[in-house]
Amino acid sequence: MPSSKPFFFGSIPALITPFRGGKVDDKAFQSFVEWQVSQGSHGLVPCGTTGESPTLDHNEHKRVVELCIEAAAGRVPVIAGTGSNSTAEAIDLTMHAKRAGAAGALVVVPYYNKPTQEGMYQHYKALNDAVDIPILIYNIPGRTGVNMTVETMARLARLPNIAGVKDAANDITRTSLQRAAIGPEFIQLSGDDGNALGQAAHGGHGCISVTANVAPAEVAAFQNALMAGDFKTALQWQDRLMPLHDALFVETSPGPIKFAASLRGLCQYELRLPMAKVAASTEATVRAALDGLGLLDRPAYAGKS
Repeated sequence: MPSSKPFFFGSIPALITPFRGGKVDDKAFQSFVEWQVSQGSHGLVPCGTTGESPTLDHNEHKRVVELCIEAAAGRVPVIAGTGSNSTAEAIDLTMHAKRAGAAGALVVVPYYNKPTQEGMYQHYKALNDAVDIPILIYNIPGRTGVNMTVETMARLARLPNIAGVKDAANDITRTSLQRAAIGPEFIQLSGDDGNALGQAAHGGHGCISVTANVAPAEVAAFQNALMAGDFKTALQWQDRLMPLHDALFVETSPGPIKFAASLRGLCQYELRLPMAKVAASTEATVRAALDGLGLLDRPAYAGKS
């Protein structure tokens, strides 16, 4: 793998998108980004699934990426979500991310179309050829309906702009298989907070995290322990954080994380259809998990929107 490829690592929150009155709340979002940086997050991903990207129109999507880059101000890398099931649309969003100053692009395997392995390869090759920006493949079969094979990923990794993967295939062994097929410099980030400890043991480099939206300092401390090779401390953090990891997926994300964020004063509890507010039982589970970490007693920051 070329040494010129950048290295994304550690705790990288998949950022929520705050709404107010049906519109993106620019002020709340930029305050949120500032807080994430101050709490020790190692990178940021705007406009992922957690950011409700399927319901953002193109202008909103691009604006959220710009707001994130502006607020981050070069202190941590911004990896813009630019995926689509239309290759042309993904290229347009990725070109915008490059122009806006993003450090990389997170591109989901095309969903609904259910492309073949060759179709996946050609999709990412088209992006690689069109935009000179580090690209992370986002492999999440549960949402896309297809699973990129290790062989296809290894083939893509030979292209100059394919830098790594956010893997949410729920198969820890893939990390070792991909490491063997591609090499240790290929960036492997977990797409599942609960699996991040195991993935790190297999040679992973971090996690694009949902939980870090509401517990950024705690998730960063967990990842710092992993990066230091201190698995004893990391396991202690895992035990503390696991109830929250679990609670945030009792219902489809980002419903629970949006509720959790509202409890911490980070945003209004507002989602866009077809995402709906979570059930009362889920609210109770999320409250209990936050309380278990002592987070309900600590407002995230003053001057909340």
